[in-house]
Amino acid sequence: MHYINAKSILSNKNGMNLYRGCTHGCIYCDSRSNVYNMDHAFEDIEIKENATELLKKALKNKKEKVMIGTGSMTDPYIPLERKIQSVRESLELIYKYGHGFTCITKSNLILRDLDLLKKINENGKAVVQMTLTTYDEELCKILEPNVCTTRERVKVLKTLNDNNIPTIVWLCPILPFINDTKENINGILDYCIEANVKGIICFGMGMTLREGNREYFYHKLDKHFLGLKEKYIKTYGNSYGIASPNQNELMRIFHKRTSENNIMNNPDEIFKYLHEFPSRDKTKQTTLF
Repeated sequence: MHYINAKSILSNKNGMNLYRGCTHGCIYCDSRSNVYNMDHAFEDIEIKENATELLKKALKNKKEKVMIGTGSMTDPYIPLERKIQSVRESLELIYKYGHGFTCITKSNLILRDLDLLKKINENGKAVVQMTLTTYDEELCKILEPNVCTTRERVKVLKTLNDNNIPTIVWLCPILPFINDTKENINGILDYCIEANVKGIICFGMGMTLREGNREYFYHKLDKHFLGLKEKYIKTYGNSYGIASPNQNELMRIFHKRTSENNIMNNPDEIFKYLHEFPSRDKTKQTTLF
């Protein structure tokens, strides 16, 4: 790990990245792509030493209450967070200044901060977004080796639901010829229904590959799925977005089952929900979420 002093912490859409780089080791990670111009090793975590100071100033000066988001580039709950506690310090500030919070994670470490998530949600709104890629526990250990497995993440979703904190699942990526099966999609959807998730984001059954993450992904295919790299190259070449041959069938299953169970499945609708901070009157309605 290494420290830097950042010039700012919040984007114009109120997103933040407290860390840069990740140690979860997911074999498909798009954040490895060269397009993001990372000038250090991906596993050498960059820590914004002045993040708390910058966030405090930014939140204090906001005229309206907003949703603060994190996790779009780097999972905020990497193991290093246990020691550094940048996320927890940020949550304390978000609660203090009356804003909302949402994050994307794969880690059960988020339950460490359940107390603050509950306070933020009672005061306004907190939403946890959890990525689920595979129902198969052993496959999960290959695809996402250094973070808790799907079953543990579902326990997190259920715990959050028990504490009235709404949850959104990212159903992605779906890797062609690996986890693009009816059994996998139905298994994940079963989990989502059990956990009473509010919505599931799915842009299609496939994944993205570009310079930087493609090489890492192919290296892992050679290690765990011998011969599959050649099939990818023959089928997709250097395409950025690659769709599963089973996409149409799997998307029919996705839309049918989410609709039947009153789970939001329109990405635009879900993003609108994630970005909206409730009005003062609505924050008093405990049944809203």
